[in-house]
Amino acid sequence: MNDQASLRNRIATHGPAALSASELLTVLWGRRHPADATAGLATLSELARADLIELVEIPGVGEARAAQLVAAFEIGRRSTVAAAGERWTIRAPRDVADRLLPEMARLEREELRVLLLNAKNGVLRQSTVYVGNVSAALVRVAELFRDAVRAHAAGLIVVHNHPSGDPEPSPDDLHLTAEAIAAGRLLDIPLLDHVILATDGFVSLRDRGVAFDRR
Repeated sequence: MNDQASLRNRIATHGPAALSASELLTVLWGRRHPADATAGLATLSELARADLIELVEIPGVGEARAAQLVAAFEIGRRSTVAAAGERWTIRAPRDVADRLLPEMARLEREELRVLLLNAKNGVLRQSTVYVGNVSAALVRVAELFRDAVRAHAAGLIVVHNHPSGDPEPSPDDLHLTAEAIAAGRLLDIPLLDHVILATDGFVSLRDRGVAFDRR
């Protein structure tokens, strides 16, 4: 089985989030992309921000491949904007990643959002709570629940990005999650998950075994 067929099978089985940036480029460009295709752009977020001229200057890319990549990222951006006005339901962490990863993974700064859910796990509202260093020492837990109280939300999910590209949770991420779980119990608005997004994929702390409340 060639590289492309193997990668297509992995997408069918595990979804596109399971592939690395290099593997996604292989699928997009139809064959193994040039080894130095991303040498001048360190991360997938930099690729997403690059224009056609910058991409063409990368050895081995060329105008056709550059146009394909620019078009692919633009489709992702437009679909994110279109989806923002639609009601969506969260049944699993992948539902969060599929909706927010294209937008949040390319951000240059950390951004923390909360998704307010109704009793059927439909998203009532998405709020940006913090931009900057998402640290348990800096983020006030009360801010995570402010809009949830006002909207009479039945639960919430915390989402934030790692600009480094690595979605692995930090000690601060775990500490903030523990504080938010405790606050949710006091307010009777359960924190259902904390999802971390990055160019290398996503991590659900619920899937990692953190003891979130269940409805």
